[in-house]
Amino acid sequence: MSTQPSHDPQTEMLDAVMRIMEAGFDSAFGEAWTRRQVGDAFAFPGTRCLLADKSGLDPSDPRDAVGFALSRYVSDEEELLLIAVMPQCRYQGVGQKLLERFENAAKERGVARIFLEMRHNNEAGNLYRRNGYRPVGLRRDYYRRGTVGPLDAVTFAKDICV
Repeated sequence: MSTQPSHDPQTEMLDAVMRIMEAGFDSAFGEAWTRRQVGDAFAFPGTRCLLADKSGLDPSDPRDAVGFALSRYVSDEEELLLIAVMPQCRYQGVGQKLLERFENAAKERGVARIFLEMRHNNEAGNLYRRNGYRPVGLRRDYYRRGTVGPLDAVTFAKDICV
């Protein structure tokens, strides 16, 4: 009988997402999800999660992940729920590569339009704009859980014709 521990890929992915989220989201804004929220999202049909290593590619071991993208799709639309890169790995192309991988996977699923929502003053807006995302909506005082705010949320969209 083997004494090696069993590995649950979903738990390993959840561990990686939480490690990155805890380091990558500033608690002042209250944007980070709890472990239960992420775990519950994993259970919904259409939810997808990509991990990224320091080169932006899929890591062979989830413990090597420095970024993630969590999304859900229905029909021909997909919402990018969360995307994060460890602070020490930002501005090195990881987020760009992760966003490209996310978009390519969405195209393969037949997605025609991607949506995302973010805090209005989030620096990630620069990445989205450079990649063709455009503001399509505003939710006033949407973020209320942090120690600053309330803050507005901006909805972005991008058409990715298949």
